[in-house]
Amino acid sequence: MSISIQHLSYIYSPGTPYEHKALDDVNLQIEEGKMTAIIGHTGSGKSTLVQHLNGLLLPSEGKIHIFDREIIAKQKPKNLKSLRGEVGLVFQFPEYQLFEETVLKDVSFGPKNFNVDEETAISRAKEALALVGIGEEYYERSPLELSGGQKRRVAIAGILAMNPRVLVLDEPTAGLDPSGTRKMMELFKTLNKEHAKTILLVTHDMEQVYGYCDDVIVIKQGKISTQAKVSEFFDEGNEIEEMNILPPALLRMKKMLREVGFKLDEEAKDIQSLAKEIAKQVKKHG
Repeated sequence: MSISIQHLSYIYSPGTPYEHKALDDVNLQIEEGKMTAIIGHTGSGKSTLVQHLNGLLLPSEGKIHIFDREIIAKQKPKNLKSLRGEVGLVFQFPEYQLFEETVLKDVSFGPKNFNVDEETAISRAKEALALVGIGEEYYERSPLELSGGQKRRVAIAGILAMNPRVLVLDEPTAGLDPSGTRKMMELFKTLNKEHAKTILLVTHDMEQVYGYCDDVIVIKQGKISTQAKVSEFFDEGNEIEEMNILPPALLRMKKMLREVGFKLDEEAKDIQSLAKEIAKQVKKHG
């Protein structure tokens, strides 16, 4: 297990009238190499949880074990800077963090901040930009002149240039149109499957959870409600109903088809395979 969280609690503004316990005795094991979704209603503690993974927030109680490091409540953490190089956190609307004069300077800033020499930092920046689909013609342009989707990709490239082992994404497709969302999710899938990045995805979008993730963690009022394989989570269905969450469109369609008599293979996990199943049965029964 790459990330182990034990009895983690976090209190905002302790000892003040605004004191609020955002996380309450959280215990998790997050498997390395997987794409894991973290879901829950607004205010449930999702963002608070992921900000602990690279030390932006420190536990009020409990401890976190990440690779060879431990962060323990009430103890001064060691090597936080190197941890932040291994666990890259991409905030909602990360393009707001762009600040350099050119795209290439912006993406190479992270590696330089970790004492990487200029030549290596530039090389890493170019590799990261290629990975997110930003070509050489954009290197010398101001990042502020780019489209929303391009800004998002440049911001993510800035994290990737530091070559993190874990990529934590907090609502990374917020504000993108359907095409931009699909391209972004395909990028994360590539990073996970082809570049061995462990991906943690905070999202409200069940289509993303069902279509791209291996595991799912549900947070309710600062506590872990469920941790399961995505297939098991959606097959059960009880948690979705309790949370009043709309299931993915594919599952809703399969349910409607079964109600009118179709016998569908459980392995039909995408629209193409479902269409083949429907065509096969329509042809068979005329």
